[in-house]
Amino acid sequence: MTLRIYLTGRVAVEGPGGVLGEDAFPGRQGVVLFARLVLERRQASSREALARTLWPEDLPRAWESALQALASKLRGALESAGVDKSALASALGCYQLTLPGDAWVDAEAAGEAIHEAEGCLRASDMRGCWSAAQVAYHVARRPFLGGERLPWVEAQRERLAAIHARACECLAEAYLWNAEPQVAMDVARELVEIQPYRETGYQLLMRAHAAAGNRAEALLVYERCRELISAELGVAPSAQTQAVHRDVLNTR
Repeated sequence: MTLRIYLTGRVAVEGPGGVLGEDAFPGRQGVVLFARLVLERRQASSREALARTLWPEDLPRAWESALQALASKLRGALESAGVDKSALASALGCYQLTLPGDAWVDAEAAGEAIHEAEGCLRASDMRGCWSAAQVAYHVARRPFLGGERLPWVEAQRERLAAIHARACECLAEAYLWNAEPQVAMDVARELVEIQPYRETGYQLLMRAHAAAGNRAEALLVYERCRELISAELGVAPSAQTQAVHRDVLNTR
């Protein structure tokens, strides 16, 4: 059975021993520690670096003992899902988690999928683009360790947010290609909402409105973009955005 790890939404591990739910981890710190060990498993992580992930402002006096106890509890929790205790090794002041080569991690799958989707888009393989972008979109839009405000967690959220936005771009392009402007509109609106300064969202939304015959709405989208970019950044929309605007103006 392939080991499957979910770090977005509710954290969980599906292994040969069963399913390990988020509540079975050793507290919120255990969840954060597990997430970092999973995503950085290809290299050893120093104990101090891991500790500063959990206590970024000020390390407790007994942080080494606290980290060791947390790692020990994490080993026990993972064993219940069929992951051998030896998978989380400690040596030379470092920890490293070793997983089977075919282990699947949702946050990593999203990154791989968006690269595939964009490659398919460049190759005009729109069906392949849609399929891969769906994977990236549905993973990356889920919350990552909700409620945590740790710098490492915030950095991972930013990475997933970028994947989410790129997936929206790919999906909107695919829906436009498939003559589904209303669905493209929905995805483009979502992109504008989550990344208001990302002009591709406005470009796609204008194109979707134009494809649906809503020329006036498309022009209003451009005006909203122009006003926001001008007011907040002090610049005009990009040449690409202006080109889409001209195309809409020339639409009859």
